[in-house]
Amino acid sequence: MPLEVFERFALRRFNSFGVDACARFFVRLRHAEQLAWLDEDARLRAVPRLILGGGTNLLLTGDFDGVVVKMDFAGLRDAGETGDAWLIEVGAGESWHATVERLLERQRPGLENLALIPGLAGAAPIQNIGAYGLELAERFHALTAWDFEARTLVTMSAAECNFGYRDSVFKRELAGRRAITSITLALPKRWEPVTHYADVANELKARAITRPQPRDIFDAVVAIRRRKLPDPETIGNAGSFFKNPIVSREQHRALLAHHPSLVSYPMPGGRFKLAAGWLIEAAGLKGATRGRAGVYERQALVLVNRGGATGAEILALAREIQQKVAEKFGVWLEPEPVIV
Repeated sequence: MPLEVFERFALRRFNSFGVDACARFFVRLRHAEQLAWLDEDARLRAVPRLILGGGTNLLLTGDFDGVVVKMDFAGLRDAGETGDAWLIEVGAGESWHATVERLLERQRPGLENLALIPGLAGAAPIQNIGAYGLELAERFHALTAWDFEARTLVTMSAAECNFGYRDSVFKRELAGRRAITSITLALPKRWEPVTHYADVANELKARAITRPQPRDIFDAVVAIRRRKLPDPETIGNAGSFFKNPIVSREQHRALLAHHPSLVSYPMPGGRFKLAAGWLIEAAGLKGATRGRAGVYERQALVLVNRGGATGAEILALAREIQQKVAEKFGVWLEPEPVIV
């Protein structure tokens, strides 16, 4: 069956910021073999390509003069085991949060700290998603991806993905070259709660839970995220817009000398991770509004579309935040979303 190609396709409902933009061409793929068909259409071979998952980590600054490829590969199945982990294969088009919950129901815990992260499973390795003391890389086994240059499916290990803080090879060397079709998770056979993150520990304490089970942590994380972060269905946003910057021990010491209330977290190697939301709030920008774009009142790390904002307006606000934080703290904030 040939690909159905849409022209001048509206993308507003395919990006969580709710930005009005159009794609020159749009195709929706439900089977991995359809990726090979993209090069068989002369219209699609000659234009730029944007691989789209849930659109929850994307800022469109204008129309896209190319083809948007929507990845809708389904599937959730047992894929074997190792000595200490259960292997679970997840289609790239599966909802990440729904996958976390379904695995809990199947007695396969290990992802509960990553509950309620928006987007699809295929995007999780690109960003190396993380929250509340856990990163995807700690629960990752392998993935399958289509290589557009070699025109074949390839399997990649964790080492080949070269995971970093909110980073992977897919954001650098392989950007635009490979499209993830499925991921395989490694969930621990001997589950242990990850509760060292302060927000999680405090939420469990407030619930008088001293021996948390996987569902307890899942419920706690969901409650925390719902209090802090706006629902994209209500107000357009892409979650945390900036990465938490990492600085040297010397820079951290200098910042603390001038800003004793600085929020930071020690990291291996003597470095420190700074709370970007605290930096933005300390720069006086929490709740700020610029035209139809704004900084969320409850969490300064989140930029929002207050209604009808263009991607250019949101980007201009992001640039202002970067500049003001740099002027006050000497730290440059890096955006998390893909900006197109």
